[in-house]
Amino acid sequence: MKIQIAGPGCGRCQTTEKVVKEVCRDLNLKAEIEHVYDIREYSKMGVRLTPAVLVDGNIIFSGRVPTADELKKALLK
Repeated sequence: MKIQIAGPGCGRCQTTEKVVKEVCRDLNLKAEIEHVYDIREYSKMGVRLTPAVLVDGNIIFSGRVPTADELKKALLK
C-alpha cells in the first residue's frame, strides 16, 4: 500500500502526515508513506485542495485534515 500526503507543507499538511503515520502504526499497516510537496506533482495526481490523502493513487480525502477514525475506516475498506 502506498499512501501519499499532498500539500505544500503547511500546518494542516503536517498534521495530516502525523495522523497518517499514527493510524498506520495503530493498525500495524506496512505502508509506504510519502509527502508530495510540489504543486505541479500533486496537480498531476488530480489534487485541487490540500491537504489531500491518496491511497494507491486514489484521493480519499481532500481539502481537510481527516480524523484518525475516518482514516482508519477508509484504510480498512
